[in-house]
Amino acid sequence: MIKRIIAISALVLSFAGTAFSKDLPDFTDLYEKQSPTVVNISVTQVVQAGAMDGFQGIPDEDLSELFKRFGMPGIPGSPGGQPQQDYKSQSLGSGFIIGSDGYILTNAHVVNDADEVIVKLFDKREFKAKIVGIDRRTDVALIKIDATGLPKVTIGDPNQLKVGEWVAAIGSPFGLENTMTAGIVSAKGRALPQENYVPFIQTDVAINPGNSGGPLFNLRGEVVGINSQIYSRSGGSMGLSFSIPIDVAIDISNQIKSTGKITRGWLGISIQEITRDLADSFGLKNTNGALVAGIEKGSPAEKSDLQVGDIITKFDGKPIVTSSDLPRAVASTKPGKAVVAEVLRKGSLKQIDITVGDMPTDKDEVAAAPKGVAKPEVNRLGLILKDLTPVQKKKLNGKNGVLVIDAQGPAAQVGIRRGDVILGMNNTDAQSVDQFNKAIAAVPVGKTVALLVLRGDNTLYVPLKMGSAK
Repeated sequence: MIKRIIAISALVLSFAGTAFSKDLPDFTDLYEKQSPTVVNISVTQVVQAGAMDGFQGIPDEDLSELFKRFGMPGIPGSPGGQPQQDYKSQSLGSGFIIGSDGYILTNAHVVNDADEVIVKLFDKREFKAKIVGIDRRTDVALIKIDATGLPKVTIGDPNQLKVGEWVAAIGSPFGLENTMTAGIVSAKGRALPQENYVPFIQTDVAINPGNSGGPLFNLRGEVVGINSQIYSRSGGSMGLSFSIPIDVAIDISNQIKSTGKITRGWLGISIQEITRDLADSFGLKNTNGALVAGIEKGSPAEKSDLQVGDIITKFDGKPIVTSSDLPRAVASTKPGKAVVAEVLRKGSLKQIDITVGDMPTDKDEVAAAPKGVAKPEVNRLGLILKDLTPVQKKKLNGKNGVLVIDAQGPAAQVGIRRGDVILGMNNTDAQSVDQFNKAIAAVPVGKTVALLVLRGDNTLYVPLKMGSAK
């Protein structure tokens, strides 16, 4: 009897396995045809002496505690501080060929600030690549190698993707070239913090360091996205990966090739999500729309009839369901175009005419690598700084400060890095880049100053001994 049950169970499992296997996709043909279109990218960057020395591998959340307890090793003038030499930092990424004449798409963060970019093809040939242009706002970069007759990808339509659909990635995780991983589309149009211009494709495809910039394929072998980010507590894949829709990336690459810059529509407003509580307070039936929380002076929004407290429900005919829908709708609108925004104001729908402006270009966010453009000035501490925008100040609850675009020399040696906000020096607020640089220039040689630095949600004082003035 027992043998019989076992035999029947084995037969059932055999049929179930056969039926299940028939539903699983076969990726072999996709890999064979598309692997030659995927490249490995090796980036070399010359790091100045002492930059971030002693911090390699230390988690961000531990840096604050390290500053407080032990101070910084290698501070110029401190006991035990020794001269150091510049060194080369190397990193790996992926990319894919979009033009048989050598044009390749990858992530901006893969090639940003690179001194040398080497592209390795499927056939093992290596080429030195030129950075044609990068766009940090969408994390897209266009590079080119001097080669012809290359196999190129077929561009798909990410708008046709469905949640639950099978997709695959090819790239170089941890430097392991031409690795394929597969999974499904987990969500579409995903908005991430600080990423207002990309409706990310979320998948559970295994994406790891080195996959960045590689293609995301549908089962037809068409590229539908660029693998850009992962959510991870360990640095490895946790089943949450995010890809830039390929139509967004192609639009950016076309602008870079044709004009050398990125053009986006701009209103000049700050917005916020409508919560259930806010909806109740405004007497709304749902949480659809984007709430106007602020309007910049001299902006297209100020020149229109738009008001703080308006809820934008449609923009140029496009429904605004969540607040993240609005920045993408505005950015994709050609500057100078007159559009109609449908807003809800005190319970009544109104039609507001707005002429869309041209988004101001930030040197730190859009760089199309034009020749002959002078680099931003580096101050006495080795910092390239930028004034905070009204929106950024609003996020800091009105605090003053200056944004770090790049850190070199003394500033890099004490751990200051791109993205930090310097709130002040020696208990004096940093009002502007000009005011801060003048204050720094006036500090005597050999005097130690304390910089109040904001990183994420944490603030810390960083001591720095002043060297010779520039």
